[in-house]
Amino acid sequence: MSAQAARAEAPQVPILLREAVGSIAVLTLNRPAARNSLSEGLIGELHAALNDIGSDKAIRGVVIAANGPAFSAGHDLKELTARRSDADRGRAYFAELMNACSAMMQAIVRLPKPVVAAVQGVATAAGCQLVASCDLAVASEAATFATPGVDIGLFCSTPMVALSRNVPRKQAMEMLLTGEPISAATAQGIGLVNRVVPAGTERDAAIALAQKVALKSAHTVKLGKEAFYRQAEMNLADAYRFAAEVMTENMMARDAEEGIGAFIEKREPKWQDK
Repeated sequence: MSAQAARAEAPQVPILLREAVGSIAVLTLNRPAARNSLSEGLIGELHAALNDIGSDKAIRGVVIAANGPAFSAGHDLKELTARRSDADRGRAYFAELMNACSAMMQAIVRLPKPVVAAVQGVATAAGCQLVASCDLAVASEAATFATPGVDIGLFCSTPMVALSRNVPRKQAMEMLLTGEPISAATAQGIGLVNRVVPAGTERDAAIALAQKVALKSAHTVKLGKEAFYRQAEMNLADAYRFAAEVMTENMMARDAEEGIGAFIEKREPKWQDK
């Protein structure tokens, strides 16, 4: 058998793994040899998985993890460079890929369930963007974060969108302009991650955090997550006006009535997720 035939018959290793840990879906980036770079295929599979999870009532939270030493090194530069030979030098493909990646990141934000990143290693460029796009993040002590596009002449403009919505401007600009990595402890200090845990425990810690949120009313979490991101883009008066409308709607929900009643009666609430 020729080497080519052997490769053709070899089973394809999935680039995204999915498993359920109770009510938590764990999505694991599985391109360790490519440092889990976000190829066109991996972006598509992540987006499809998120869409599927959004309508699955059995899933109450998501953890995004990765295999290998790197969480994600960002876009697959070899894949991008290969399109330089296109008639337009890759312009149409670059636009398509960047828009697909942006849509996937927005799908995380719009998912009506909490999404927690479990970062075990390096998260750079679009990999750092992925962490910043998640609602919560748990990092290993060994994790590092960077937006180093400036070092190769490609400013991290799309990662900048998520990064600048997570950390103060001066810290975001320093990361973007210098490209220098920051430690997990520094990432926690500026608000990029919630918790830093011993190396090797980040996945379990992220699942535990997602499970803590999963104990709440799914309806309440859905309302609250959507409201959080919407009000953040409003001026103060509009944000309060919008939040008051959300609170009123929330008060009319069955779970709010049950939760308040349970608090007054000093008992555990029984959620119906509506």
